[in-house]
Amino acid sequence: MTVIAMPGVAPRRFGLSVGPLQYWWPRQATWDFYAEVADSAADTVVLGEVVCSRRNEIRFEDWLALATDLAAQGKTVVLATQALVAGEPELRALRRVCEQPGFAVEAGDASALAVLARLQAESAARLPFVIGPHLNVYNRPALQQLAPLGAGRWVPPLELALDAVACVNPPQAPVTGPAGAVATELFAFGRMPLAFSARCFTARHHRLKKDACEYRCRDDADGLLLATTEGQPFLVLNGIQTQSAALHCLIGEAEAMTAAGVSRVRLSPCSRGFLRVLELFDAVLNGGAPVADAHAELAALGLPGDLVNGYAHRRPGMQAVPA
Repeated sequence: MTVIAMPGVAPRRFGLSVGPLQYWWPRQATWDFYAEVADSAADTVVLGEVVCSRRNEIRFEDWLALATDLAAQGKTVVLATQALVAGEPELRALRRVCEQPGFAVEAGDASALAVLARLQAESAARLPFVIGPHLNVYNRPALQQLAPLGAGRWVPPLELALDAVACVNPPQAPVTGPAGAVATELFAFGRMPLAFSARCFTARHHRLKKDACEYRCRDDADGLLLATTEGQPFLVLNGIQTQSAALHCLIGEAEAMTAAGVSRVRLSPCSRGFLRVLELFDAVLNGGAPVADAHAELAALGLPGDLVNGYAHRRPGMQAVPA
């Protein structure tokens, strides 16, 4: 499909963020992916291991070097912390991420919030942090409680409908903090991370213990697909994380996202077709390209799952509601 901007259409510009890599890809594949992202329309990249600390082929120093390279190529880089911190080693790693100067940090859980709030109080020069999608900010009072700690951006929980997002942080009356109005970044593409557990589901599937998992999740570039007894794709196992089998896709929701105060969309990496996904989101949201054509191309890309948007419309997440 050749994407052409509609004459006379000048939609509000949405920022484009590449979310953290949720899977364990080989080191070279990861490096190659981010080399392509560096030349993409994305203006922001979220980096770091957010699922399992045993995925240690890429260490903190490697992520930091990658962050420095991407920043040198004009990208805004955010360092993310894990969504589930289960022990002292993970807490030490979290503190190291939070204390790194020069980059904003995304808080994956409440322990990161505590560290970031202390750092913000100690230095006015600290960059505002991002409230991650797993911090359960479901209402305006919750966001108002976190904003004064130094938050500059909020990623709503994935199952929060667009009209609910509008109630929490409306464009006409946004929640404010020391950094000013808190921006809203919406998870707009990718398999949805639904839950985390101290147990490793991938290891359990292979009849292995978590501490002797043989790193089996390296074999699943987009997670391990589960089906119902009727053979329908249902969930995906990704180590300690459970994801949706389908891909959340809000490419046709620009008007509703604008009304909800969304200024930035987050696209979660997958192993096939992701760079084209980025191009299509930019063309539709920022170039006025036809939604129907872009959606048809997305459906034909061979992505690892069907396209759905039910949560955005207060429907079951696995449903696809026409835009």
